[in-house]
Amino acid sequence: MKGLNVVSKHGEIFAIVLRKSYAGRGPNFFTPGEFSQQLGLLTHPKGKVVHRHRHKLVRREIFRTQEVLVVLEGRIRVELFDDAGAAVRTVLLRAGDAILLARGGHKVTILQDAKIIEVKQGPYAGFDDKEFF
Repeated sequence: MKGLNVVSKHGEIFAIVLRKSYAGRGPNFFTPGEFSQQLGLLTHPKGKVVHRHRHKLVRREIFRTQEVLVVLEGRIRVELFDDAGAAVRTVLLRAGDAILLARGGHKVTILQDAKIIEVKQGPYAGFDDKEFF
């Protein structure tokens, strides 16, 4: 679909790129059910009410940290790598674009001054949380 790109290698999803230009209607979730992060876009008309609710306590076991980057301002380059460190693909993101980094490694280069929202599972474990290669 226009504005949505899935980056995969050998049937494994490495990233899901959601462009500002995505034109789908309604709530759309783009991630498989087994992902520890969900990426979705909620498109609602004026007057829509999401009724008050809370999320129940649910025990989840997470083995792979997945993160979402939302570019609010600027331009960035995200290089994706497989688990062996081989390059998979390079993705350019602009203001309004988002990417879910699902597996493998990644490198982010800021091409223009940028403001980026990052969402991932916590708590952050410091340098024990990352392996640089």
